[in-house]
Amino acid sequence: MQSISISRLKQPTPRYTSYPTAPHFQKSIDAQSYKNWLAGLPPKSTVSLYLHIPFCDRLCWFCGCTTKQTNRYDPIKRYLRSVHLEIAAVAAQLPKTVSVTALHLGGGSPTMLEPDDLTALMATFRRHFSFADGAEISVEMDPNDLNDAKYDALADFGVTRASLGVQDFDPKVQQAINRPQTFEQTRQVVEAMRARGVGSVNLDMLYGLPHQNLDTIDDTVDKIVSLDPDRIALFGYAHVPWVKKHQNMIDVANLPGIQARYEQAEHAAARFIKSGFRRIGMDHFARQHDTMSIAEQDGTLRRNFQGYTSDHADVLIGIGASSIGRLPQGYVQNTPSTHEYQRRIEGDEKFATVRGIHLSDDDRMRAWLIERLMCDFGFSAADLSRRFGQVADAALSEAAVLAANDTEHHFVQSGEQFLVTESGRPYLRLIASQFDRYLKQGETRHSVSV
Repeated sequence: MQSISISRLKQPTPRYTSYPTAPHFQKSIDAQSYKNWLAGLPPKSTVSLYLHIPFCDRLCWFCGCTTKQTNRYDPIKRYLRSVHLEIAAVAAQLPKTVSVTALHLGGGSPTMLEPDDLTALMATFRRHFSFADGAEISVEMDPNDLNDAKYDALADFGVTRASLGVQDFDPKVQQAINRPQTFEQTRQVVEAMRARGVGSVNLDMLYGLPHQNLDTIDDTVDKIVSLDPDRIALFGYAHVPWVKKHQNMIDVANLPGIQARYEQAEHAAARFIKSGFRRIGMDHFARQHDTMSIAEQDGTLRRNFQGYTSDHADVLIGIGASSIGRLPQGYVQNTPSTHEYQRRIEGDEKFATVRGIHLSDDDRMRAWLIERLMCDFGFSAADLSRRFGQVADAALSEAAVLAANDTEHHFVQSGEQFLVTESGRPYLRLIASQFDRYLKQGETRHSVSV
């Protein structure tokens, strides 16, 4: 690796929430492929469910999610009709003895759902799936959508972890990203969910937003810490207006440069660590008791499309428009169009799979290597060889060359261990990308590395 400077963090790289990454999925993987993969799962597989609700009542300009704004409930009601059908269709293909260990509702804004629809949704999930004792049920929450009736419905839904996006509490920053959300609103949600027995709260914060500086970072960090969350995600704002057109509403003249982004990320991280949180991977923080902290310490931390996770399920099943599933055979993704999703689900096919990728032995090996880099900041050559045999030889040669040529010692070899050093951690995505055989294929564009 050539000498790395802060300027190299401008280089676009994937976040590696999967490998191969989603831009390299192929249309050859269709609904029949998915059905076959589901039916072929081992009988005692554990399953994690993800449901995507692609609606918001306000479009945040920073958002990189697949969602659409609506001020009417009818489109959501119709979408949910298709969701119920997909849940039944997927479950019908699975061995009857699989067990659900986690359910996550993301968006968009899942808290736009009315209480009766939340109740009906969980009834459908439980009708078609067997939930393990202690299954984690998490929901992304928008304080602007919530009231007492919804708090009660979420508690009845069985929520065990509440997830709230904070971004930044500074009014000027919020105005620049069209995301008004006061500290008081956020505090009310945290207190309301805890009062109803929800045992875990996580908060998401962004750096790299317009008008952000170290003072706004300090103020937001202080307010987040005062809410005593169990875990925190600190993400860099990904400015990708060529993918998300609404991001053109953000004035790029007000965005911090790469040096400022780096300083904001490191400053916030130091503040969270000083406040008693363990740093998890490159951008998460957790209290000692949190399951993510425990997973990081015992070497079982994972990556999925929500980022770092303590979810150990064998299979991730995505429900809803644009949702991605991960199975032993490969990845599948539903069509992102809600109209097309509904047409496919309500038609004869009953599935909305439009692309994916069948994993080769090399894909599986590199996926494991990249995940261990992202989670553990290193991997064992002996472990890689033991798991993948001769398939690992090429990657081990690449790793040896990478370490030998790294003049700044961000990636080193120590015996059988290949390690990302403390000074190399800001460059983790760049280092992981050196093992990505797909990265230079096509015209894929990614966000900057920090």
